[in-house]
Amino acid sequence: MNRNLFKAIIACGIVCFIACTTTKKAETEKWSERMARSEMKRFPEPWMIEKAKKPRWGYTHGLVVKSMLEEWKHTGDSTYYEYAKIYADSLIDTDGRIKTMKYLSFNIDNVNGGKILFDLYAKTGDERYKTAMDTLRKQMAEQPRTSEGGFWHKLKYTHQMWLDGIFMASPYLVQYGVTFQEPALFDEAVKQILLIARKTYDPVTGLYYHGWDESREQKWADPETGCSPNFWSRSIGWYGAAIVDVLDYLPQETAGRDSVIQILQGLAEAIVKYQDPQSGTWYQVTDQGARKGNYLESSATALFVYTLAKAINKGYIGNEYIEPVRKAFNGMTGNFTRLEEDGSYTITNCCAVAGLGGDSKRYRNGSFEYYISEPIIENDPKSVGAFILAAIEFEKMIEK
Repeated sequence: MNRNLFKAIIACGIVCFIACTTTKKAETEKWSERMARSEMKRFPEPWMIEKAKKPRWGYTHGLVVKSMLEEWKHTGDSTYYEYAKIYADSLIDTDGRIKTMKYLSFNIDNVNGGKILFDLYAKTGDERYKTAMDTLRKQMAEQPRTSEGGFWHKLKYTHQMWLDGIFMASPYLVQYGVTFQEPALFDEAVKQILLIARKTYDPVTGLYYHGWDESREQKWADPETGCSPNFWSRSIGWYGAAIVDVLDYLPQETAGRDSVIQILQGLAEAIVKYQDPQSGTWYQVTDQGARKGNYLESSATALFVYTLAKAINKGYIGNEYIEPVRKAFNGMTGNFTRLEEDGSYTITNCCAVAGLGGDSKRYRNGSFEYYISEPIIENDPKSVGAFILAAIEFEKMIEK
């Protein structure tokens, strides 16, 4: 069958699925289903995420599509799998090339979308997916590094490691290592996690600074430590999510695995310490909740819920975290969601984007003022994808 015709048939089926499930009482669905169904209704084809006019390879698309694959495994409903497959088949051509991906930018964000390909390749055996996975593996083999071997975030972000980058690439590398028998990647992932921890950890708060510049050339870099000046909650959430995802594939005997778990345990303790006592959620700038202009933010909250709930489910942290997670999840659904007339759910209080330096018109200096000044939007894919993943792990936790 013609691939485009097949995609059209699948997309039509998804639309019918959404129409049918909309008639269900939303309150009877699990939260992971509510948000997944809502996103599919907003964007019948996943490349449309972020209101894209044509398919493009992006880490935000990868996050949402990965959450759909996890929802498929969580519920057994193949509609979520078919939705994910539409994205891959829209971006990977007949030769396995990833359309729109700029390889020579050495952007570590490129790799996140590759996480969806493992499930698709395992189910179909389609060599296009393997070729695409090999391309991403090749990028990371050639990725520029710091003098100690830390991956630069992008070629144009010279000498810089960001917490975000650990999430983008390290889980991919360990899963690739397991799938294609490349055990050296286990050590690589551990190295990245431990290295950025040494560079960005703050012993006073127990938190991690957003980024580190080995060269100290960036205006935001502390001249002594090289760290950016503030704690951005989503970046810390990316780091926590990266750790629990890496541990899914990291063999027990891997050197440094215990150290990775210790970092996770310390991070869990710090995260809970900065949880807003009223709402149970977290602020955009983690440790400055009382400061004017700071606000409670949904993507970071979802990533923290995901990290903590998954860590509980896997036994990395104790059951004393169950109540903070329950409070956070209830706060997230109570404060950041809105039921629309068509039965879909909107997620609010999403920081659209935040970074460090770069060539943007307004310099990203890592200041408190910078982090609170970025646009706050609704249904950002970083909040949607993280919400679905968080809900899945929370549902697993309470079903135990």
